[in-house]
Amino acid sequence: MQSNILEVSNLKTTFTSRRTEFNAVDGISFHVRKGETLGIVGESGCGKSVTSLSIMGLVKSPGRVSGTTIDFNGVNLLELSKKEMRKIRGNEISMIFQEPMTSLNPVYTIGDQIGESLKIHKKLKGKERKEKVVDLLKQVGIPRPDEIYDNYPHQLSGGMRQRVMISMAMACDPKLIIADEPTTALDVTIQAQILELMKELQSKKGMSMILITHDLGVVSEVCDRLVVMYAGKIVETGPVKEVLNNPAHPYTKGLLASLPKKGFKEKRLHYIPGQVPAPINWGKGCRFADRCPYVMNECHSSLPPLFKVNDAQESACWLASEGRERVSDVNIETAR
Repeated sequence: MQSNILEVSNLKTTFTSRRTEFNAVDGISFHVRKGETLGIVGESGCGKSVTSLSIMGLVKSPGRVSGTTIDFNGVNLLELSKKEMRKIRGNEISMIFQEPMTSLNPVYTIGDQIGESLKIHKKLKGKERKEKVVDLLKQVGIPRPDEIYDNYPHQLSGGMRQRVMISMAMACDPKLIIADEPTTALDVTIQAQILELMKELQSKKGMSMILITHDLGVVSEVCDRLVVMYAGKIVETGPVKEVLNNPAHPYTKGLLASLPKKGFKEKRLHYIPGQVPAPINWGKGCRFADRCPYVMNECHSSLPPLFKVNDAQESACWLASEGRERVSDVNIETAR
């Protein structure tokens, strides 16, 4: 049985303003096994990126992270000081951000930026550090790595900058990589190349990965298991094939129904009406209730827990409780 490299239990990320306090991430729990890729999907504003920043210890004031544990390889990250967390961040856990142009420093060369973590964590100096950086650039498929070493970010294309971000994340051979929408700003051809590169490097180095995205097509190609988030909560989780083929939550089914299908010409594309509610507008019941085609009275009054659908799949929907008709068995158009 695979052991877990990361176990997140009851994670809460709270933001405070003069008038109110709210949880952008509201008590979620999940795990990542050694060597696997976990996908986290959901609309903008559902808490995906805040979850990743919380794990990395990068949530800034007025935000604060709490919970039972963020257990990474036997160490509770919530109990570490800022200095102790800096030793892990970039070394044992790395992150690939969504937009490389805003993540890379425009006034430092590519070589200096990749070499920084090698200098801090591996104590490499001078020629040895440069050789390692050039080798990293080769590994991610960048041509003329000796020349690129002295280039600045603005001199590279979007795809090249993303490859640089991957080489930075891989520099210290981390055990876990968190990739936050790593292909969003790239065209389709480059997206495929970057995803293939990430899969190849992960396989070679035996790393675990959390892939945060809104693209279910990417999830089906890359991930082993899937977490679906909505309004700060996990609403469904399970093996990718099971969740995508037999969704047990109305939100998951709505996302899948919104995807264009090959040869689909006669009907309009399905869409989920409304928007993700702001944290200050979360009621007592299910947070998807106002947008759900299967809504029942109890959905407005009680927040459903995660029910076991089968041995590996869970859904936070009252329809997933014992004796109810499965969401995957109901036609979404007739339900509406």
